Amino acid sequence: MASLPWAISSGDRFDLSRAKALLDEDHKGLHQVKRRLLEFLAVQKLRGDMKGPILCLHGPPGIGKTSLGRSVARALGRKFHRIALGGVKDEAEIRGHRRTYIGSMPGTIIQAMQALGTNNPVILLDEVDKMTQNSMFNPQAALLEVLDPEQNGTFKDHYLNTPFDLSRVLFICTANDASLIDRPLLDRMEVIELSGYTLEEKVAITESHLLPKQRRLHALEPEKPHEEVVAEGQSEPAPQATETQEPRLVLTQEAVNTLITKWTAESGVRSLERRLAQICRWATLRLQ
Repeated sequence: MASLPWAISSGDRFDLSRAKALLDEDHKGLHQVKRRLLEFLAVQKLRGDMKGPILCLHGPPGIGKTSLGRSVARALGRKFHRIALGGVKDEAEIRGHRRTYIGSMPGTIIQAMQALGTNNPVILLDEVDKMTQNSMFNPQAALLEVLDPEQNGTFKDHYLNTPFDLSRVLFICTANDASLIDRPLLDRMEVIELSGYTLEEKVAITESHLLPKQRRLHALEPEKPHEEVVAEGQSEPAPQATETQEPRLVLTQEAVNTLITKWTAESGVRSLERRLAQICRWATLRLQ
């Protein structure tokens, strides 16, 4: 209990222009999600004590729902933690085990708070719709106490048996099929629909993210230098002149358009990334 962040918070950054720039840098498109997050930042900047909303990103696989949560934490300056809920069937995974059982331990929520060391992180509850439920187990009902703003201020883990305040946590849920979520739990969420990417957005994602990533993984492009963290009050170091190397594989605009329209048919970009990895492997073999 002494290791939990009862009164330790991380400072929020309410620079809306910086947050918008970070969201645009990490994700192309998704304008509705970005606007909703900027609205939350604006209200939080004026009010200061607003309880964190529960956003549910609903859409097909591969459109960046999970990575969007990491970008939100980066824009806010908060710590980030992802909890995978796919296949969870026991409510003890959420609320913890009672200490009368052998091998008991706290639930995933309290473990995340202990690992992060702050009481206001961004916690991503991934694949809420894939939690297993039957006549004996219903872990989605255990999430009601976690996500309900009227209850999570006194969340009680069975292992601790002491109320812990979760009202300052920003919870973000992801789901592929909202019809599989219990209605009482769905009512606590603000569902944001993500339909997918257009052709222009996929081209921009390929050129700025996917292709450079695959080229670095297949030794077709030098690795990026690690950015140094600058503490408050210190001046940023002067940029050092480095010799830029051209990548060994370049795709033309026509080739990228053909790859997207004729070789991938999906809302997200996972299949597109696999095709780019296949091209990079072919290019690496040809260079030997």
